Amino acid sequence: MFDQLSERLQGAFKTLTGRGKLSEANIEEALREVRRALLEADVNFKVARSFVDDVKARAIGEEVLRSLTPGQQVVRIVHEELVKLLGGSAEPFRMPSESPAVIMVVGLQGSGKTTFCAKFARYVRKRGRSPLLAAADTYRPAAQEQLRTLASQLGVPVHVGPKGADPVAITAGALAEARSSGADIVILDTAGRLHVDTVMMAELDRIKEATGPQEILLVLDSMTGQDAVNVAQEFAERLDFTGAVLTKLDGDTRGGAAVSLKAVTGKPIRFAGVGEKLDALEGFHPDRMASRILGMGDVLTLVERAQEVADLDQAAKLEEKLRKQSFTLEDFFEQLQAVKKMGPLDQLAGMIPGMNKMGAVAVDEKALARVEAIVNSMTPEERRHPNVIDGSRRKRIARGSGTTVQDVNRLLKQFETMKKMMKQFGKLGKRGKLPMVSPFGT
Repeated sequence: MFDQLSERLQGAFKTLTGRGKLSEANIEEALREVRRALLEADVNFKVARSFVDDVKARAIGEEVLRSLTPGQQVVRIVHEELVKLLGGSAEPFRMPSESPAVIMVVGLQGSGKTTFCAKFARYVRKRGRSPLLAAADTYRPAAQEQLRTLASQLGVPVHVGPKGADPVAITAGALAEARSSGADIVILDTAGRLHVDTVMMAELDRIKEATGPQEILLVLDSMTGQDAVNVAQEFAERLDFTGAVLTKLDGDTRGGAAVSLKAVTGKPIRFAGVGEKLDALEGFHPDRMASRILGMGDVLTLVERAQEVADLDQAAKLEEKLRKQSFTLEDFFEQLQAVKKMGPLDQLAGMIPGMNKMGAVAVDEKALARVEAIVNSMTPEERRHPNVIDGSRRKRIARGSGTTVQDVNRLLKQFETMKKMMKQFGKLGKRGKLPMVSPFGT
């Protein structure tokens, strides 16, 4: 996400971090590049100008110019100001104490509202709540069926209402069903509408009045850039939504919506959609997002994803194997599956500090598929005892996996290298110098 903006900003800082001493002219030149980068990312021009002015006011001072590492100081200031711009401290979604609580989801058609509703249902259920989805989009063909399909994957109930029912009646019926069924949080999937459509916006007013939602979440397509912020302004004035959701942040987004939204509307970003799967939803943290944009990684989110997929019993068994130095290709394969559950590899790599600066290190999803195919083509004995894999076995494995003998050789060599590393970790762990953890974060 934000690849273009991140690349441009890091390019602007290169001239600063490589100097032992900076002048006002050096800083102003770099900040001109920063401003261009923000404008190209479709950040609101007033927001971009204000941001650069704030950075400049702090950067052109004795603290920076007389510092032993002036370039690093400027980057630190940019990071701090970017965190402020993105919202300062995180304002996460907090579970309402009311039961049943109502969460109203609104936005333009095509912004990803229905998918978000399903993701959000999964999110609240994992936190101990009992959700009920309300299919209040009666305008888009198959919208209600889409919600039913997504809900069935989760095992979450959906209230649809009788055929031809008014959306306001559907939402009121969902609230009544929640009270009788014991559901404690009702998620209203409303129809997409243009903010200039007064009739459709009036319908939202009626739904709001009928259900008294504790939260109104505005779903915005981050790929629409500044247009998303303009839409948010109109919805804020008309509906006074409580928080925004940015979808498609895993796509080729320029970042303008995320960077401008809080500054223009005053509304916090609650969630970020980072993929199509129902588990691809993250709480929005301004400090973490600023670090990602500036190429500093996001270790905290990486750890949280690892914890989401962690199997504690499996991790304990793996730790014991590492201590006894009996790590096998079967264990390696299990860890590979755990990593895949954490999300696309390019996203994970972007969370590792400095990884995006290693231009030669490309994340190759196909290489991962080849590794899976090779390990799947081995017998259980070969996975547990790779030393029995001779020349003829390597040919058979290559044929069975649709790869080459060279691919098989490469994997076995990499595995042996990994085992040696694990052996060293094991020795350090026995001495109490390092905690014993899975090499894949589980």
